Amino acid sequence: MTRCILLPTLVAIVGATVAFAETGRAQDSNSLPDSIARRVDSVFVAYDKPGSPGCALGVYRNDTISYTRGYGMANLEHAVSITPKTVFDIGSTSKQFTAMSLALLAKDGKLSLDDDIRKWIPEMPVYKRPVTIRQLLHHTGGLRDYLTLMDLRGTDFDGVTTDKDALDLIVRQKETNFDPGSEHLYSNSGYFLLSEIVKREAGKSLSKFAEASIFTPLGMSQTHFHDDHTMIVPNRATGYSPRDGGGFEIAMSGFEQTGDGAVMTTVEDLLLWDRNFYAPKVGDAELIALLQRPGKLTDGKELTYASGLTTGSRNGMKTVRHGGSWAGYRADLLRFPERHTSVSVLCNLATSNPSRLADEVADIVIGPPRLAGATTSQKPAGSRARKNAVKLSPSELARFTGRFRNSETGDVLEIAVKDQMLSVSVAPTLHVVSVAPNRFEVQGAGVPIGLVFDPARNGGALTMRMTVGTQKPSSYVAFTPVSLTEAELAEYSGGYYSEELDITYAIVIDSGALLLRHTGAERRLQPTIIDNFSTSQLTLRFTRDGSNRVTGVSINAGRVRNIRFEKR
Repeated sequence: MTRCILLPTLVAIVGATVAFAETGRAQDSNSLPDSIARRVDSVFVAYDKPGSPGCALGVYRNDTISYTRGYGMANLEHAVSITPKTVFDIGSTSKQFTAMSLALLAKDGKLSLDDDIRKWIPEMPVYKRPVTIRQLLHHTGGLRDYLTLMDLRGTDFDGVTTDKDALDLIVRQKETNFDPGSEHLYSNSGYFLLSEIVKREAGKSLSKFAEASIFTPLGMSQTHFHDDHTMIVPNRATGYSPRDGGGFEIAMSGFEQTGDGAVMTTVEDLLLWDRNFYAPKVGDAELIALLQRPGKLTDGKELTYASGLTTGSRNGMKTVRHGGSWAGYRADLLRFPERHTSVSVLCNLATSNPSRLADEVADIVIGPPRLAGATTSQKPAGSRARKNAVKLSPSELARFTGRFRNSETGDVLEIAVKDQMLSVSVAPTLHVVSVAPNRFEVQGAGVPIGLVFDPARNGGALTMRMTVGTQKPSSYVAFTPVSLTEAELAEYSGGYYSEELDITYAIVIDSGALLLRHTGAERRLQPTIIDNFSTSQLTLRFTRDGSNRVTGVSINAGRVRNIRFEKR
């Protein structure tokens, strides 16, 4: 998306003035005091200006809207302001509605959560072990992520893809990332397949099922699963991303799959969904408990991921939440059930971080237990983080920088010092704070992410252990990349075909560098160790035959492991 957007200044200012006045507050004891509301507004100061995409905020307390407001613009071309009635795509925050749909069918005896998914989708391959509906709900089924597979195929994410496109690609996969039930790894394929199961059991699309069984009963009139890219949606915000050189560009997608995402809603409608977790109109208390019950692995380890929801804690209080990211949209719905308080943040800018914004709002509105009920005397958001942080000098931080490689997956992370903090080269870049001399934590990620460094001993290399939520910890070792001559690089050049993706990659040498090319895209391959390379979000491991000739390559791409290509 490269189209430039020019905004008439006067119209933008007038429109933005309307946006800044669009606030809503319940006129009762649940309403935020003006002093707290002003501090909440300060969290969104980066978006609260003309000519910028922004966010809508909803603060819910005791089943009412305590505070709601729009910040920034829903549409830059027409100078339309964000208000509490603006409709956003909430990405993976949609998964809780899919989980509710499956739970309702299970409650009615239409299916069992322990059904083998091949009972409902018989065209799925027969893997070493069956994959169950329950495992799809908990992301423990091991299915390769279809969005990552589409990216590997060179699919245009600005364009249109259908249920058939996604299902055909999933069915082509000959193996799973791991034995079903043995690990937890987030996969959109599972929730997309759940939408297929709803369709095949109920005889209607997930969009129609959720409308009849969830949205209409709860009065969520501005909410739907968006499975038709030509559908006109009143009050919809346009998604944006920053444009190279300044300004913004449109970031929208015509994908029509549902289940893993695609709910469009407002912060006002999300209050009605939030209420259902306390006094269910859809389902019952047992079903609500099911949605929030963490899954387990086959070895008995309990996860923090439940069914379309992640359980956790903040400032000593239990939390239930889920974030979302799609095209230029970002979202998070954060609930503190013990305090009957929730925060929803919906944004239309790809670089926004609603999880961090929701955390900051919650710190102001609720505060930690020792500050409960405080108003103007509350400490500023983030002060607790600064108090718990350990200050390290630039030279101390430099000890943890360099390139680190995961020997199991081949993944490479580059760790550097930026703005007096460590930054980790993933998408998006993670900025971490030190909580001990050798331990760091990521803030505002929506899930707990920790890094622990173990110093080199007896001439060994520095190691780093990364934990992401309840995923299996990953171990990385500092390394120095190998250096290869052009003749050595030439051994890897050629065409490589993957039956599972039905695509051929060309690996060529250009100006002394090894490049991977397909469908108009090009990536530079950086050697790591012998026969291993890395590039943006990909690692490649080449294989050789008995004559030491390169015969193929296996590619790992985060949520997709061990995709095999044969050299032709």
